[in-house]
Order: sequence, then structure tokens, then C-alpha cells
Amino acid sequence: MNKMMDIFQTAFRLGLTSFGGPTAHLGYFREEYVSRKKWLDDQRYADLISLCQFLPGPASSQVGMAIGMMRGGFWGGVFSWLGFTLPSVLLMAVFAYVVQIGAVYGTDWIHGLKLAAIVIVAQAIWGMGRSLAPDKIRATIAISAAAITLIWPSFLTPILLIILSGIIGSWLRLSRTDSPSSEKSIPVSATVRAEENVSSPRLAIWSWVILAGLLALLPVVRHLFPLHWLAVFDSFFRTGALVFGGGHVVLPLLEKEVVASGWISEMTFFAGYGAAQAVPGPLFTFASYLGAVMGGWSGAILATLAIFLPSFLMVSGALPFWHRWRDRPVWQSILAGVNAAVVGVLLATFYDPLWTGTVLNAIDFSLVAMLFLLRVYWKWSPWLIVLVAAVSGWIIY
Repeated sequence: MNKMMDIFQTAFRLGLTSFGGPTAHLGYFREEYVSRKKWLDDQRYADLISLCQFLPGPASSQVGMAIGMMRGGFWGGVFSWLGFTLPSVLLMAVFAYVVQIGAVYGTDWIHGLKLAAIVIVAQAIWGMGRSLAPDKIRATIAISAAAITLIWPSFLTPILLIILSGIIGSWLRLSRTDSPSSEKSIPVSATVRAEENVSSPRLAIWSWVILAGLLALLPVVRHLFPLHWLAVFDSFFRTGALVFGGGHVVLPLLEKEVVASGWISEMTFFAGYGAAQAVPGPLFTFASYLGAVMGGWSGAILATLAIFLPSFLMVSGALPFWHRWRDRPVWQSILAGVNAAVVGVLLATFYDPLWTGTVLNAIDFSLVAMLFLLRVYWKWSPWLIVLVAAVSGWIIY
């Protein structure tokens, strides 16, 4: 139980401080799980990112679930998801109440938090780049992936780039053994325990069966029994299962489900979406806000469980087989290419929308530079960087 509490507390702390969207979350995760906790190394961390890029749903939340499963099995994944998601769920549910009583106020300090996310992400990409793209070939793959992602922005682009980079890695027989980051960076016993903790193939198969069964049966049951809560669960579950390309893609899908059906107004919908950009944690907790508007706290819980359940089932279903395939020589070469592409995709996302949507003038750039100095050279903790950024944003803006 102590291990589960450690998983929950670590994820909860991340859930309180992880501002800035999915790319920023991956930066915070790397700082906590790889650099500080040493639960896994850069290679395994990039492996998990690669896996979650293939799966529908919120990639950063899925990475957190996977790390929890590696650390503590099925329930480790549950506690990791719960800890990371709970702060955002509570904030979004409270905001739904605030919106309903008409007391929405501006918060300029939020901009400072986004600037802090810039620093965290920049440091993560730099560290991952040195570990996963240390030579000319992999650096070329990374930069090419970043350029292509920016030139042809589509939710399919990162998936196609990851596939293509894996093919290139296999063709060139790339090896990850020359990476500065190796499994020696963490205790061997910890690595073995992490592998043993992953859910069994039987549970993985059941996860896929349950996912497919719910996708097929929920619309039928909803039609046969026209209950509002069942309709809500079906809408949010289907949305969570079909979102490719990150959390922002959830906007048009949910708008079609809840606004077009008349469950909430368009103004209320977009007020919640704006708040979801400002709070820490996963963007998918926008569903918590929508559920709270429609049905109070019980509605928030129902919508949250429905939209995240497909992601949990997919991670639980894919992770055991992923760990079996990953250590084969051919997969080592594939993953060497894939990991380099992941660095490039993260670099592209760092530029747009994170940098272009946050660093708007010379003051923003100067504050980012100062925060980067404090984090990288003065070694300040991420939570302290976030605090300084919030106070600076409140004072300056």
C-alpha cells in the first residue's frame, strides 16, 4: 500500500503543477519520473511516448497511466491516473459552479504559468534530444520530423512520421546502445520489477474485449433505454475512444455531442474550454466541467470516467505486448528511429502552439529566459519555477 500511496502522491503533485498542455506534461513527467524518481530511463520513457502516440486519447495521461502500471501493476495505473487527474477534475467542477452563478473573473497570472511550461518543455526536449538523437542520422530524423509536422499540420502527420521513422531505423539498423542514457542509469532491480508489474497478457486481452464490447453495445443499449445518464456515458466514452491527435481534437467532437444535442449552450461550452486551457492537468477534464454543468458532482464523475476509460483500457491492453516486442533486435532498431521522431514531434509542438501561443512580446521572452536560467543553471525545483511564474504574471500583466 505504501507503493500505491507513493504513486498517487507523486502523480497528484504533478496534477497540481503541470500547466501548459500535453507537451508540457511530458516535460514535467520526465523531470519527476526519469530525472528525480528514476523509475525509468529516457529510452523507456520515449518508448512509452511512442506507444501512446499510436493510441487514441490523451497521450500525456496515457503515459502517466503506463508509468503507474510499470511501477505498481493494474492498480498502480489506477492510482497514477487518479492522482494526476483529480486536481483538474475538482477545479473544472468548481468552475462549472462558478459559471452557473455568473461569477467569472479574469486571471492574468495564468499567462505566467504558461510561460513556466515553456521552460519545463524546453529542458525536457533538450535532455531527450541528447539521449535519443545523439548522432547525425537520428538528429536528422528528429529535425525532419519537426519540420514536416509544422509544414503539414494534421493529426495523422505524427502517426505517419513515427511509422516512417521506424521503417528507416529498421532499414539502417540503428542501435540505441550508443545512447548516453542507458538502463544503467537506474538500478537493474528496479527495471526488473517495473517489467514484472505490467499487467498480464490475459488482462490485456480482456481490456481489448471490454473496449470493443462497450463501443459496439453502448449505442444499442442507449437506444433501447433512453436514459440521460446512459446517453452521456455513451457520448463521452465514444469521444474518448476516437480522439486522435491530442486533447485539442476533443473540442469539435464534444461540441457535436453536447451542444448540438441541446444539453448545454454554446457560450457555456466555450467558457469551460477556455478554463481547461488554464488549469493544470489533462485537457480531457473539460469533460468534468461539462458533466458538472449537466448533472452536478455526479455528472462530473460520470463524464470523467467515461472519457478516460477507453484510454485506460487501451494502455492496459497494449503495454504487456509492447514490453515483449520492444527488446527484440529488430524492434530496437525500429524504436531508435521512432524515438528520434518523437523528439522532433515534441519540438514541433513546443514551437506551435506552445511557443507561438504563449511568448507574445519581449516581456514574455525575457521572463522565459529568466525562468530558464533559474531552472537549468540555478537548479530551482519545477514547483518553485511555477510559483515564481504565477506571481510574475500577476504583477506584470
